[in-house]
Amino acid sequence: MNVTVFDPSMPISQIQAALDAAHARQVDNEMGRERYAFLFKPGTYGTATQPLQIKVGYYTEVSGLGASPGDVIINGKVEVYNRCLGDGGTSNCIALNNFWRTASNLTIDINALGQDGCRASANFWAVSQATSLRRVEVRGGNLSLMDYCTAGPQFASGGFLADSKLPFVINGSQQQWLTRNSEIGEWSNGVWNQVFAGVEGAPGEAGFPTPPYTTLDTTPLSREKPYLFVDARGSYQVRVPSARRHTRGLSWNGGETPGRTLPLSEFFVARPSDSAQVINAQLARGMNLLLTPGIYDIAQSLSVKRAGTVVLGLGHATLTAVGGQAALEVADVPGVVIAGVTIDAGPVLSPVLSPVLLRVGKKNGNNGVRKNDPANPTTLSDVYFRVGGPHIGKADISLEVNSDNVLIDHTWVWRADHGTEGFSGDTERWNTNIGRNGAVINGDNVTATGLFVEHFQQYNTIWNGENGTVILYQNELPYDPPTQADWMNGGVEGWAGYRVGADVKTHQLYGGGVYVFNQNNPAIHTENGFEVPRTPGVRLHHIMTVNLGAGTIDHVVNGVGGPADTTRTGLPVYVTDYPAP
Repeated sequence: MNVTVFDPSMPISQIQAALDAAHARQVDNEMGRERYAFLFKPGTYGTATQPLQIKVGYYTEVSGLGASPGDVIINGKVEVYNRCLGDGGTSNCIALNNFWRTASNLTIDINALGQDGCRASANFWAVSQATSLRRVEVRGGNLSLMDYCTAGPQFASGGFLADSKLPFVINGSQQQWLTRNSEIGEWSNGVWNQVFAGVEGAPGEAGFPTPPYTTLDTTPLSREKPYLFVDARGSYQVRVPSARRHTRGLSWNGGETPGRTLPLSEFFVARPSDSAQVINAQLARGMNLLLTPGIYDIAQSLSVKRAGTVVLGLGHATLTAVGGQAALEVADVPGVVIAGVTIDAGPVLSPVLSPVLLRVGKKNGNNGVRKNDPANPTTLSDVYFRVGGPHIGKADISLEVNSDNVLIDHTWVWRADHGTEGFSGDTERWNTNIGRNGAVINGDNVTATGLFVEHFQQYNTIWNGENGTVILYQNELPYDPPTQADWMNGGVEGWAGYRVGADVKTHQLYGGGVYVFNQNNPAIHTENGFEVPRTPGVRLHHIMTVNLGAGTIDHVVNGVGGPADTTRTGLPVYVTDYPAP
């Protein structure tokens, strides 16, 4: 199953060898099929003279099995370094492609014994999208979100952390980052868009955009990701945290995270060899679903119909919609939790099936009153999407939310800008990897904390529901339109990276960025990064566009803000508030 459970009685050398072997397989395995979960039973791992130094590669989860982060202590490190892509792995060292990995529910007592002076200066977590740190405490040194110890340029484009207690944090080269409901000792700097929500010790936003901080005193709606743990009797349980409103700081500071506990016996433990028909039969019986690491070829939609169902993936378990149908359909019911799951488009765009990868609620709603609950929202946590990358992918929409009262707590919705599909160039990619929209939100009262959507061929995000709230939005427009004619929205040049529907009356966005890199045709223009109705209830706070070296965004929002073009590559164009106060 590619799930390894460690016990503190095991020799550290044995644990280190297993982790080192997995990292050697996964450090460059960006588009591979292997998936791993390394789980640590309660106890202490590593000593002062023999620390456990863990390096985390692609599609790897490192998690503690304690009821609280303090139940599993790693004397050593849990790290991600840059990948060096030039000169045989000795130069062009970046974290821009360090995707799909996670660490959670443990404490790191930093011990750098045996590392050189630079490596010993911090615990490095140099990552970009589709990565998370959750329920982690770091002690005894700095946490660095960039790797400054390898040959440059050392770029990074993350990222997300939540419910964690951290020392001095070095943001470094991280272009954007969301820190939610945590405690930090200090934060070093910002690049373009660093957002804090409900964080004790967060820097203020006075002086924006220098530094580019967006700070919310509390998080309006949050729910921590479910986690597997071992109780005092040695039985496996899943803790499902409750949704909370207007919170600040850690969920576990005063003891157990509020929520409910489900025994593992109430979960169907699925393997990649299980068919969609088998999994659906278990869901219909009222079982929850635990997806062990691997790739699941989904020939018919997985259907979640029961309120309160939990679908929890380990080790970046991946569902592939092989026949053009939705990989996952969630009924319009309250309290469903989908967490730790990656969803891939398959190679078929069906003219009969609705080409959506994950749909929450029926598009036109149910007859009568919708069955949802503001106090118990359906929640998506660390749910990632790919159209292309490891293979050709086609999907009209990746994420469609039709239900009201839904929480999206960290997602990366990605139409691939690179991969191993065998394309001869970007024009072939544009005509083959088909993805019209990344996220379409039709439900009311939907909240997103950490919404990352990139490279789709029309609007990347469309928000049609009322009273939506987004805390950190990151978008790159597609790299690969062949010509301006291919990148036209009727008579308008290009499609905004973020669109709020013309009839929407209330909407809030805190900290948003749209980036342009039209490498296939640098002459292409996009008129606006953001497109929203001109109404007092739709408010954007701290938004920006930036040029990454090719193409132009003419305005930030609705004709406001100057061009992000190659005369100011890497220098954002900011709008502090829209509409202006």
